[in-house]
Amino acid sequence: MAINTDNIKLVFGLKLKQLRLDKGLSLNELSKKSGLSLSYINEIEKGKKYPKSDKILALASAIDVEYDNLVSMKLNKRLEPISELLDSNVLTELPLELFGIDPASLLQILSDAPTKISAFIGTLIEVARNYNMSIEKFHFSALRTYQEMHDNYFEDIEEAAESFLSQYAFASSDQVEESCLSKILVEQHQYEMEQINEKSNPEFASVRSLTIPGPKSTRLLINDQLSSIQRTFILAREIGYLHLNLKNRLYTTALVEDENFEQLLNNFKASYFASAIIIQRKLLVPRLANFFGQPDWQPEALLAMIQDFHTTPESFCYRLSNVLPKYFGLKQIFFARFNNFPGHNRFDMTKELHITKKHYPHTVRDEHYCRRWVALNILNDLAEIDATEAPSVVLCQAQKSTYLDTNDAYLVISLAQATGGKANQNASVSMGIYLDDHAKDTLHFLADRALPSRIVNQTCERCALFECRERVAAPIILQKRHKNEELRKALKRVLK
Repeated sequence: MAINTDNIKLVFGLKLKQLRLDKGLSLNELSKKSGLSLSYINEIEKGKKYPKSDKILALASAIDVEYDNLVSMKLNKRLEPISELLDSNVLTELPLELFGIDPASLLQILSDAPTKISAFIGTLIEVARNYNMSIEKFHFSALRTYQEMHDNYFEDIEEAAESFLSQYAFASSDQVEESCLSKILVEQHQYEMEQINEKSNPEFASVRSLTIPGPKSTRLLINDQLSSIQRTFILAREIGYLHLNLKNRLYTTALVEDENFEQLLNNFKASYFASAIIIQRKLLVPRLANFFGQPDWQPEALLAMIQDFHTTPESFCYRLSNVLPKYFGLKQIFFARFNNFPGHNRFDMTKELHITKKHYPHTVRDEHYCRRWVALNILNDLAEIDATEAPSVVLCQAQKSTYLDTNDAYLVISLAQATGGKANQNASVSMGIYLDDHAKDTLHFLADRALPSRIVNQTCERCALFECRERVAAPIILQKRHKNEELRKALKRVLK
């Protein structure tokens, strides 16, 4: 999107319109005083045209301002938020067409009501500042929105993955081997494989992989602490970049390297490709159909499925978010990951994705998530396992959760395991499915009495379940809301 090339036109049009209004001139009056046609001035104010010097002189004279003031890119105080937005990387980096926004229409909106739009943009900028929202977080938010718009399913990437599998005779195999992917990169694309070692590369000790392109070959450095499953995904993602011909790319997934939104989007596409060749939809969909059709909840069958696909619980759950809406009509779902230090009573949501609508749970700042959630309880259960056994253990639990305030019900399937490494953290990943009539017909094991049901809420601070034994904080937000409501009722009585 080349919106930055139109910035000069837009700023000039905004300034001209604001100065005209400040002088109390109509378009018709400015046309008569400047000798320029009304339609031409209208095009200028909408940011569609930039006048030549003689016409700028005529306009400056008509509204009694200096030529240099009119051509300056500096906007007045009321329009500063628009200026700040234009100066930022947000509009120039985001491919607005992906979100169904015509860049020309955006310019039109900005030029039609500049003062009102400026105030609105100023509010958004202030909110972003208050929540310490960096450009990287903005990129991730935009990417999540893009995924959610498409139900996190992309047929073109699925077909590209199947084309690759067919090309290299993987189509008849249930599993893509790490050695085969490495061989393709080395022999077909002149890659050189190396290891990142903490002793020889201490600055990259926390980096999983690093791609270094060269004139004759590409070096791919992979952390020697990774498992075979993790290495396989890195190799598959690297092939995704090549097979999808994604040039503008990340060379490591460390956040410090994220330069623009296109790089993040291309990393997502390459990662989606990797998931699609490792967990093939033609194999996954029938196994899920059989799993959903069982009358009993069978966590062992789910764990066996993850092991058979040679993947991690997180990658598997994320792959479910691709196929559930498309092949099972389960379009109201969420994916969430929580991290926790064993023995500590703090749980951080580190990743989330919502399809169709904003579901619960979702990220909340400075509050305590409901301790009745299976996603948190499974982490407590994992923390109780002997430290020597925990790294190899994967727990799987499920729960029917009904939210106290809304009566919305979800089936939440959670998997938990140690993350490994020096952080010594545990992580749970959860797939939540909203239990509408279609979901109840699809998930036959919902009637299994062994599947626990619980009343839950968002956070302790918002919860009216006062007899809750798991509560870890007072319902201060709920109390404040009730207090304000009582005040409103009292004011109404007084006014009557």
